[in-house]
Amino acid sequence: MSLYRARPEDGVAWITGASTGIGRQVAIDLARAGYIVAATARDDDKLEEVAEAAIKAGTRGRIVPMACDVKDTAAMERTVDRIEGELGPIVLAIFNAGTYSPTLGERLEVENFHGTFTVNLFGVVNGLVPVSDRMRERGHGQIAITGSVTAYFGLPSAAAYGATKAALNSMARSLKYDFDKLNIRIQVFNPGFVDTPLTKKNKFAMPALMKVEDAGARYVEGLKTGGFEVSFPRRLSYVLKAFGYLPDSLYYRLVRRVTGWDERRVASGKDKRRVVSR
Repeated sequence: MSLYRARPEDGVAWITGASTGIGRQVAIDLARAGYIVAATARDDDKLEEVAEAAIKAGTRGRIVPMACDVKDTAAMERTVDRIEGELGPIVLAIFNAGTYSPTLGERLEVENFHGTFTVNLFGVVNGLVPVSDRMRERGHGQIAITGSVTAYFGLPSAAAYGATKAALNSMARSLKYDFDKLNIRIQVFNPGFVDTPLTKKNKFAMPALMKVEDAGARYVEGLKTGGFEVSFPRRLSYVLKAFGYLPDSLYYRLVRRVTGWDERRVASGKDKRRVVSR
């Protein structure tokens, strides 16, 4: 028997990080497909804007704002209780909330790592635990975790961000063994570079940059038909996976060339706080 795959008539879709970027687009697309979507982010006003955008788009379903900070363990469990109490059972949970701050070797900051891991990794765990408990009790469910192609390899300035995405990929792979037995489909989505507020922070060339509308469509299609891992665009993800098999010397040379990182000047010694990019 094949693993469960969620449908709008079965219950509610819950998505974190729903106020901007891929999360916002996926929330609207799921509402268009007929879902009642519980949309979570910290900013209630932005969530209301997303709900209004869905109405203007003439969606068959609707978006219901459920503001919460994914870093707050107790608040996330209360949000799950509220969604199931007010809207119905969560049959599809998409853990998409994430943050990115460039991590530069010449000026490492502990808070950069703590903040990134708290949102990107533990923010997922804070929702995954209460949702999977309820799915286990019902005997079915579908969970999607947003990773990144940066999970495949080390990318300049992504020491914290990429590490969290690699951890999410590993966590999902480990959980799949037991979730399969519980009829809980778990998937990990590894998008490439998407034109969102997060990627605008990048100071290097981003190959195969996607429009957020295209990324949202790929994400929703992956929920409907995809396997354990869904990565896009394929022309980028396949190449990046292949990079992992290269000798280190060639790998680093290629990444520096593709990103233009060799053009970046790095200060050192007493001037390490003065970082200049050409």
